[in-house]
Amino acid sequence: MKKEGVRYVIGAMLFAFVLSLGFSQTVKNFIQIPTSVTVFEGEQEALFSSVGPLRALATVASEDSHAFSIAKNSNSTYLNANERGSSEAVVKAGGLPLKSIDVSVLPEIKVVPGGQSIGVKLNTEGVLVVGHHLIETINGQQSPGESAGIEVGDMITKINGVTMRSMRDVTDLVQDAGEEKKELSIEVKRDQKDIQTILKPQKAKGEHSYRLGLYIRDSAAGVGTMTFYEPESKKFGALGHVISDMDTHKPIVVHDGEVMRSSVTSIEKGLHGDPGEKLASISKEHNVLGNIEKNSRYGIFGTLKNDKLENHIADEPMAISMASEVEEGPAKILTVVNGEDVEEFEVEVVSSVTQTQPATKGMVIKVTDPKLLEATGGIVQGMSGSPIIQNDKLIGAVTHVFVNDPTSGYGGHIGWMLEEAGIHTGLNQAKAS
Repeated sequence: MKKEGVRYVIGAMLFAFVLSLGFSQTVKNFIQIPTSVTVFEGEQEALFSSVGPLRALATVASEDSHAFSIAKNSNSTYLNANERGSSEAVVKAGGLPLKSIDVSVLPEIKVVPGGQSIGVKLNTEGVLVVGHHLIETINGQQSPGESAGIEVGDMITKINGVTMRSMRDVTDLVQDAGEEKKELSIEVKRDQKDIQTILKPQKAKGEHSYRLGLYIRDSAAGVGTMTFYEPESKKFGALGHVISDMDTHKPIVVHDGEVMRSSVTSIEKGLHGDPGEKLASISKEHNVLGNIEKNSRYGIFGTLKNDKLENHIADEPMAISMASEVEEGPAKILTVVNGEDVEEFEVEVVSSVTQTQPATKGMVIKVTDPKLLEATGGIVQGMSGSPIIQNDKLIGAVTHVFVNDPTSGYGGHIGWMLEEAGIHTGLNQAKAS
């Protein structure tokens, strides 16, 4: 019995000792040392507190590494990012390795934040089918397009082998085929698949023109906000979310397009259940700022025509922030609420998620600026793309509003937009590895 009692006592002491380690500041500091670090050239990243036994632990595994160096001061052990590359740092105690840290140093990327109100015109890659309609023929009501299996959301790309660029292209071929009593060979794109069908145009009673029985559209227009541009390549990104057709609710496949200066004329304030909207007019001079080359889930992207696009608040290139650097707390957005003047407004980052998969909802923001709340009620349609700035770095763009709380909404991390614009930082690949 005495031996059993001794074993219980020893077991309890060991348990208490192990438990106490969990509350040890040294152990806590050690556990918090990251296993991977991604940092931009010229920046410094704290690895852990140098107080106590951890003070002498960190060393660089490879003496050949030029990407970074390890340094210490009275409070911390930190990493200096010297040049682009990757290597490994190893935490050691008495020469024995305890923990490895994979280090990636990315090239310094700076872009100019936007905030300008822009008008957007997209030309589709073909003509978009947005509905069916019935034609009153001598044989009854018919929709040749619906009978041919053409669906709402299909993009008509070719007719009789001829590429379609506008509704006029369609009209001419349909009329010729109708007069000659011929069928048309139609090629449509549906969910990235090419589908072919045959369609015979019909003429309504009492009319001279032939029809397909389809409602079609070859362009779309709207307003939004410029997010950034890269001064050397002049590549830009705006909106922060995809442009979808108002009838089909499907993303518009873009052939080309333009962004133009626009002026905010009035604002419908956001209310509970109604997100509100910026009302804007396109510049009378039809001042084209740039060409649109892509419409994706992260917004619209293309190239500016001019060397500079000023907001008169932050016109110098600004560093970007990794998702892991975004902090809960104060931030700012740049946007227009009247005319063409970009203004700076206070917001709060409520939460932020470090993403390894592409997504437009990487952070939640809340408008705290009394002036913006008075003018708009919070986040309204047309504000999407407004750049979000924190600690003098561009961290993302406004993407969506909460319908039931117009003071709050989502923001997307800037890394996804930069990659989509063709500004390859390596940031998202590094974080996803």
